[in-house]
Amino acid sequence: MTDTHRAVDAVWKLESARIVAALTRLVHDVGLAEELAQDALVAALEQWPEAGVPANPGAWLMTTARRRAVDRIRRDRLLERKHEQIARDVREGAAEDGRDDVLRLMFVSCHPVLSTDARVALTLRLLGGLTAAEIARAFLVDETTIARRIAGAKRTLAEEGVPFELPAGEELAERLSSVLGVVYLVFNEGYAATAGDDLMRPGLCLEALRLGRLLAELVPHQAEVHGLVALMELQASRAAARTGPSGEPVQLHEQNRGRWDQLLIRRGFTAMLRAREAGGPPGPYVLQAAIAVCHAQARTAEDTDWARISALYEALERLLPTPVVRLNRAVAVGMAHGPGAGLDLADTLTTDPALRDYHLLPGVRGDLLARLGRCEEARREFRRAAALTGNAAERAFLHRRADAITAPAAPVPTLGRAARDFLGRDGLDPGTARSYGQTLRRLCRSLGDDLPLAALTADEVARVFTAAWAGAAAQTWNRHRSAVRSFGAWASLEDLGVRLDRRTVLRTPAPVIRDAELETLWNRPGPSLRERALWCLLHESAAGVGTVLSLNVEDLDLPARRARTGGTWVVWGDRTAVLLPPLVAGRTRGPVFLSDRRPGPARAPSEADLCPETGRRRLSYERAEYLFKQATKTVDPTGTGYTLRRLRVRGRGSD
Repeated sequence: MTDTHRAVDAVWKLESARIVAALTRLVHDVGLAEELAQDALVAALEQWPEAGVPANPGAWLMTTARRRAVDRIRRDRLLERKHEQIARDVREGAAEDGRDDVLRLMFVSCHPVLSTDARVALTLRLLGGLTAAEIARAFLVDETTIARRIAGAKRTLAEEGVPFELPAGEELAERLSSVLGVVYLVFNEGYAATAGDDLMRPGLCLEALRLGRLLAELVPHQAEVHGLVALMELQASRAAARTGPSGEPVQLHEQNRGRWDQLLIRRGFTAMLRAREAGGPPGPYVLQAAIAVCHAQARTAEDTDWARISALYEALERLLPTPVVRLNRAVAVGMAHGPGAGLDLADTLTTDPALRDYHLLPGVRGDLLARLGRCEEARREFRRAAALTGNAAERAFLHRRADAITAPAAPVPTLGRAARDFLGRDGLDPGTARSYGQTLRRLCRSLGDDLPLAALTADEVARVFTAAWAGAAAQTWNRHRSAVRSFGAWASLEDLGVRLDRRTVLRTPAPVIRDAELETLWNRPGPSLRERALWCLLHESAAGVGTVLSLNVEDLDLPARRARTGGTWVVWGDRTAVLLPPLVAGRTRGPVFLSDRRPGPARAPSEADLCPETGRRRLSYERAEYLFKQATKTVDPTGTGYTLRRLRVRGRGSD
């Protein structure tokens, strides 16, 4: 990269938000404004290498972009209505620093009409000046996904007619909360990456800090804005001490505080003073910043005022009663009042569905159990936390903590081993194995593979059911209950399901799809051969969905138009007879209906569900149902799509 190109890149990152914001005020379209700004950037890349970097490169880009905006409006024959407004805006803009425009752009890019992922991508694109490739690398997704999110966000803003203006009154506070949430989300993803090999992504932290500082300049009288800046400054000050020589995590109480960045700490304290000067009752970000101040003021870990931190978390929980805040409070209580008190609080969260796969919950419980001397339980919790996290550095750290705890002298049967033996025994048909596997995988994920089988109790199972399936349909609940009872009988733990009552299933016959709708479905060009064959077979045979999906190629008697499975016959008619031969052409064994992709190593199916000739697995019930609902949304009056059960007709076939 040449010096000129480096200069262009630096100027663009500094000035792009102001330029896009000013253009949006002129053309009232975020997407078009970004295109015009990009045109100005291209012009700079073409002209500056030869003509040299201008004395005021930001003004050069702004002038070029505005000229292109005028040209665009003229080409679109809107000059008559816009010329006077543009001239006035240009004159006014020359005397302004563009701060109001940047603030408007920030509120637009974080508008609640957009999904959280779209807000993040659009904010980093418009206000951070990052390319789609840079955003994709930061969040470990492909560039196409980010480009699609950005394009979709701009399209949504245009379709919803989101105005380029600052909200007022109560709406300002509501919208400001959305902006702060996006900035803090970006910071947290950089500070504690949810996936990938590295614990941190410093680029995202720096970008969030830049956006937060910019926002604090734009709305200097909002205490929560300064509170967020203080929180990020103080957390970022610990970045250099958070990882060891090999990138491994270093816990807060073990960090070398001499490596904390004193400049960032002073900036954090200054932002906290500004938050207090702004007045008003402390909000969530101000309270979290106050907690960070307590850590920053302690010269050593032992000097930390945990009693004050615990009180601050209690106040935060009243404002923000989320499970994560409660978990953080449990940590503080454990430090201030002993690990037993902290564990009691953490245990109240084990049935919360929001935390059922949150790795920090078993991580916190493991730490508290270790401090109580309950080493074997702590080891299991660290193992379970390691299985739940998506970050490689954190996973390795948790495994090391588990390995540091001495294992029991004699091996004992564990839940994970028992579940594998139960599912792998002879005589279990593939469909039942799949169903039982879903239940037992959830038990192992929630309780840990290493849980001694003798320690598995009915209360523990009931807790998992409450977190995982409390709101599930009666049929789903009863299916998982049946799996637990079967597993308990096999493992000589017959009372595992005693806390689980069977739910009443209210069966209402599904109305048959009308003939006109069926004709539309059969003749639609979109569905694949697999989908058309499955739908026709279900309709003509009246067999159950599970029965049809369990069919293998070797079960088919194509000339006789029938197949034998599970002791019953599935019989079909003319449409299916035309579709099945090309569907199974060239295959002699394996599932009739196959998934689109080959399974990954971590999701290897049983041999009975794998096609030996293509390497693909059997089509799942869930995927087949989803595809049918998508295909029938336009004919279903409710707009949700039909279920596969509605293809069945009376009088033929069998389950």
